[in-house]
Amino acid sequence: MNDWPLTKTFRSASGEVRWDSLGEPGRDPVVLCHGTPFSSYVWRAVARSLARRHQVFVWDMPGYGASQMFAGQDVSLAAQGRVFTELLAHWGVAEPLVVAHDFGGAVSLRAHLLHGARYRALALVDPVALAPWGSPFFRLVGAHSEVFEQLPPALHEALVREYVGSASSPGLHPTVLDRLVQPWLGESGQAAFYRQIAQADQRYTDEVQERYGEIRIPTLICWGQEDTWIPPAKGHELAARIPSARLEPVAGAGHLVQEDAPAELTAALLTFLTDVCRGRE
Repeated sequence: MNDWPLTKTFRSASGEVRWDSLGEPGRDPVVLCHGTPFSSYVWRAVARSLARRHQVFVWDMPGYGASQMFAGQDVSLAAQGRVFTELLAHWGVAEPLVVAHDFGGAVSLRAHLLHGARYRALALVDPVALAPWGSPFFRLVGAHSEVFEQLPPALHEALVREYVGSASSPGLHPTVLDRLVQPWLGESGQAAFYRQIAQADQRYTDEVQERYGEIRIPTLICWGQEDTWIPPAKGHELAARIPSARLEPVAGAGHLVQEDAPAELTAALLTFLTDVCRGRE
């Protein structure tokens, strides 16, 4: 994993969190939040580009990527929202610019609305935010996680590879797919994969969904127009619920926009963040 090392550790109630920062300290801070079943690795190209102008913070949620995985671990959206709030305090960043994908969207929304985390602006990329969510496969695994945990390692790996690969519209480069699948292999990784799905309860977004109208910070919503995990129509619905939101469709991209259209996504984020920092939003 030397291609994307996370060199720092934060000890949270849900286990050790691996994190790092890019760019010059003291610049306007940007925090990138990943989704499931991914890690901060999906942000690597965007993070390195944003680091030219910002101090960029990246982290792997507990139970994901390079962060700690263990039996009985609480990796629910409720836990992740609390951990993110604690992590922001640990970093000492006041009102960062937050960019969040998939489950990271729900995590950032919960931290803001329930735990008082203050952001200067929020960019949501194909977020988990509105009911109903979860594909038939996702719900099947969640209801029978103890059965799936017992799959032979080869079958488990094939399942994870197919699932992760389906997040991309044009298809992932084999090296990238290998890198995203790797944390979920082995005894601890296999158990962690099914653990995070088993704990993915829609009630954690139900708790905040009716409060999106309270969001008063500049908000950008980017959505891959070929997303088969969460339909693009959800982007329009979410934008209508957040008073300050602007919707940015990303053509040709599936759910994993960072991999499918990194240049287009980075350009949209840079324009948004620059406008916020200059007081235009």
